[in-house]
Amino acid sequence: MPKAYVIFTEEIHDLEGMKSYGKAAGAAMGGAKVLAVDSKPQVLEGNWHGHQTVVLEFESAEAAQAWYDSDAYSHARVLRQAAADTNAAILTGF
Repeated sequence: MPKAYVIFTEEIHDLEGMKSYGKAAGAAMGGAKVLAVDSKPQVLEGNWHGHQTVVLEFESAEAAQAWYDSDAYSHARVLRQAAADTNAAILTGF
């Protein structure tokens, strides 16, 4: 089964709220591996959204979706949504 990646681009408007989110999300990571957190991505084309980009790796798209929908992450997600405007996507690898 191919690995999957969750990508967040975050336009942060409450830095303290994002710190609270980071603590809550860290406790809810489950099987996720953090591959990148970058506040200054090198944009090659187009306009990039947000102040921060995060890339997480999961064993599968199903595992990524289960994490996102989990009770463990639901509290953290609410904190992030209050502190930042976010785009999020699951990408399936090869």
